[in-house]
Amino acid sequence: ALINGQSKPPTHQKKTVYICQLLIRIAKGKNLECHFENDQRISPLESALSFWTLLEKEEIKLEKLHEDIHRLIQIQIVAVYMENGYFKEAAEVLERLFTDSESDKPLRMKLATVIKSKDPYVPLLQSFNYNLLIHKIKTYIELFMKENETNFLIQAATKQVESKGVGAKALENKTLNVSENDRSNLETKQRFVLSIILLRDVLGQKLETCRTKSRPHSGWNQRERNVLQSLNNLQNVEKPADAWACGRKRQRWTYKEDLQLKSGVREFGVGNWAKILVHGDFNNRTSVMLKDRWRTL
Repeated sequence: ALINGQSKPPTHQKKTVYICQLLIRIAKGKNLECHFENDQRISPLESALSFWTLLEKEEIKLEKLHEDIHRLIQIQIVAVYMENGYFKEAAEVLERLFTDSESDKPLRMKLATVIKSKDPYVPLLQSFNYNLLIHKIKTYIELFMKENETNFLIQAATKQVESKGVGAKALENKTLNVSENDRSNLETKQRFVLSIILLRDVLGQKLETCRTKSRPHSGWNQRERNVLQSLNNLQNVEKPADAWACGRKRQRWTYKEDLQLKSGVREFGVGNWAKILVHGDFNNRTSVMLKDRWRTL
C-alpha cells in the first residue's frame, strides 16, 4: 500500500502515508530504472514531487521549508537525468515540471540553460545537490517525528539492553548533574545508542540463524564481520573529533579496491554507493569516497 499508494487513506493517517511514500521514492531517487508510476517516463523523484505537493497542502506553517524542498526536488529531477547522460529526457521532464507561471520562470530558464550545456557539474547543480535535499527532508521528518513521538523503539531497546546486561542504568545516570541545555542532546544520544544496540543484537541473531541453517557463500563471513563491526563503531557516539579525523587521512586507492569498485558498479549500478560499500572489501572508505573515485576512474 505504501509503494503503490492508497486511493483514500484514512484522514488521521493521510500525512503519515504521504511521508512514507515520499521517503520510499527519495531513497530510490537516483535509480532511473526504478518506477513507481504506470508511466515509465516518470522517475522516482518526479513521483516523489507529487507526494511532496500533497504534503504541502496538508500544512501551511512550514512554508519556507516546503518551498526549499520543492525547489530542490525539481532541480534534482533534472540533475539525475544529466548525471546519467540523459540530456534529451532532462529537457522533456523540464516541460512536465514547470508551468508558464511567473514564479516558476526564473528557475525554469536556469535549468534550461544547464541542460543545453550538457554539464552535470555546473555550480547550480552542485549548490543544490542531492545531499542538501536529503538534509532538508531529514529536517522536515525530525519536526514531524517530534510532533508525533512514540516511545515504542526506546522501550524495546531499553528492554533489550537490560536483558543483555549492557548497562542501561549507567546510561540513565548520565542525565544527572547536567544543565537543561545539555539534557535534550544527551537524551537524544542515549536513544541513538540504545537503538543501535538493539539493531546490532537483532542483526547478530539473524546472522547466527543464517550461519547455522545454510552454508555461507564465499566472502559471507567477512561481510558479516564488516557489518557487525560497523554497528559496533556506531556505538562510540562520544568519540573525540580528533579521533575521527585520524581515521580519515588520505590514502591511496589500491588496484584491488578499484576492482571491487568496478565490480560493485556492474552489480548494483552507478549511484548505489552505500550498497557497493557494504558488499565490497574496502579499506576504511565511505560512500562519498567511492563516488569520487568512480568519477576519477
